[in-house]
Amino acid sequence: MCIRDSSLNPDNGVQTPRSVMFIDEAWCIGCTLCIKACPVDAIVGANKLMHTVIEAACTGCALCIPVCPVDCILVENVTGDASGWDAWSPQLAEQARDRYAASQRRLQRGAISARNTGQAPQQAAMGTPGTAATAPTEQVFGPALPSKQSIIAAAQARARALRDG
Repeated sequence: MCIRDSSLNPDNGVQTPRSVMFIDEAWCIGCTLCIKACPVDAIVGANKLMHTVIEAACTGCALCIPVCPVDCILVENVTGDASGWDAWSPQLAEQARDRYAASQRRLQRGAISARNTGQAPQQAAMGTPGTAATAPTEQVFGPALPSKQSIIAAAQARARALRDG
C-alpha cells in the first residue's frame, strides 16, 4: 500500500517536477557508464554504439548524468510545475518500483554467476565474457589492450575536438 505523504525527508533530496533524461545521440560515445548507473534499466545501447533512454521507463533520478564522460545527457521537465504525487500516478510509481526490483534481481543473478565463473560481477550481469589479463598471459600474447579509462579519455578528446573545431 502506498502512503501519499506530500512531505519529503530532506535527507533524501527535495521535491521537484518530474524529469526524464535524454541522450544527445550525436555526442554519445557508447561507454555504457550510464547503462550501469541506471537503477531501472531505462537506458539501452551497446559498447561503442549510441545509447538511448526509454522515456516511459525513466524515473528522472539523474544518476546517469554524473557518470557521463562527455555530458551528452539532457534533462527535460515533463510535468511542468507539478511535483510529488501531482507528477506521479500510482501506476507510474508501481512501474518504477517493479523495474527497480527487476534490475536488482538481474544484478544479483550476475553477482552469483560471477562467483561461479570467476568473472567480474558487472560482466556476468551484462552477459559479457571476462577479459582479465594476467602477467603470464601478457608474456605469451603481448601487452594487454588499453584500459577502459584510456579509451574513454581518447573518446572525450575526439568529442572535444569536434565540438571546439
